Amino acid sequence: MSEVKVNKISPRSGTTVQLGDSGDTVNLPAGSSLTLPNTSVANAALQGSGQITINGQAVALGGSITLTTETRPTFSSITPSTIENTQTTCTIAGGNFVSTPLVTAINNTTGATIVADEVSFTSASQITAKFTIPVDGTYKLYIENPDGNAVQTNAVLTVSDAPAWQTSAGSLGEFAAGVTISTITITATNATSFAVQSGSLPTGLSLNTGSGSATITGTVSSGISSDTLFSFTVRATDAEAQTADRAFTIQITVGANNSGQFN
Repeated sequence: MSEVKVNKISPRSGTTVQLGDSGDTVNLPAGSSLTLPNTSVANAALQGSGQITINGQAVALGGSITLTTETRPTFSSITPSTIENTQTTCTIAGGNFVSTPLVTAINNTTGATIVADEVSFTSASQITAKFTIPVDGTYKLYIENPDGNAVQTNAVLTVSDAPAWQTSAGSLGEFAAGVTISTITITATNATSFAVQSGSLPTGLSLNTGSGSATITGTVSSGISSDTLFSFTVRATDAEAQTADRAFTIQITVGANNSGQFN
């Protein structure tokens, strides 16, 4: 057997280098490699020459195999998408859920994780999860089926404190018809706007919305002809569209020369 040792074979562009004749075997010593750029090898030429492993299954070179695909859960929506720190039940819509997934909330800023208190399987496209999350912020969801297949969402859940009323419910004062009232201020923390949700203010008075507080100002209409108790509900709304309602009253009297006010 002849033996030729070379460090490099550099054929001219467009020429062909042949190693051996038909039926010959070219052996590569352990630790060496042969690089064939932009070269394809016919499937038949690989048969019987070894095997590779795909997803834990041995596949003979030149052969074929049917791979078992993984079915991962998918996520569509969560309702409600904004919750408070107290335990809240959320409905999660998606697909490929298997009874019963593990659901975890992941703080989008810190990475801290909170496992759902309870998860209920409704169908392959819907589950419910009860969350008690003590820290405000935005959260991703990690949903893992019992077989280990999982999906992680973007930040889809917001934990935020709803507006909290500081002004007590009930009477905001008693005023005479035709009188310009002193400004009444009502306050709710975290609120970004206020609006009369039901009922009505006395004619001539208006609610002026603000951030954290609102005011009631104006001149009571002299057209009110009899003593009247006006009842109304004000809704405070925060930046996450969470709301809190509070009921108030204002008494209007006719024929009085003075008025009183309670804040």
